[in-house]
Amino acid sequence: MGIIGFSHTGVQVGDIGRSIAFYETLGLEVGARWTNGEPYIGVEVGYPGVTLAIAVMTVPGSPVVLELLEYQGVERQAIDPGTANPATGHFCLAVEDLDGMYEQLLAAGVDFISPPQTPTIGPNQGGRVIYLRDPDGFRVELLQSPRSMVGEPQG
Repeated sequence: MGIIGFSHTGVQVGDIGRSIAFYETLGLEVGARWTNGEPYIGVEVGYPGVTLAIAVMTVPGSPVVLELLEYQGVERQAIDPGTANPATGHFCLAVEDLDGMYEQLLAAGVDFISPPQTPTIGPNQGGRVIYLRDPDGFRVELLQSPRSMVGEPQG
């Protein structure tokens, strides 16, 4: 008994097609896509009668995947996804050339929180980092760092 690894991160989206296109712009690829309206799924997620449009996005160089979920057939409302708000979140993608990727994504119209920054303390000191927003406002961090979050060399 116990945790044996990390499987995936799920993000609820307003429009599955729009979100797939956005994450493809970042370099992720659709690994699988389906719709699930089976009764068990509504019980599982706490919305009886829901249909989920689901896309699993593969992340280059990682066994972890991003799961995009569009809840259909139930009432939904946008929330304020600001990072400082409790129960919001972000995920981080490791990149090789943050500044080059920033210029490319900026030209593609991606909504950034700020220009690239250089951390001055912690395990990412001397690296490059930036936050951006997906089409629903969910925050994604891009990180170019020579070390892992616990200070070990990336490798």
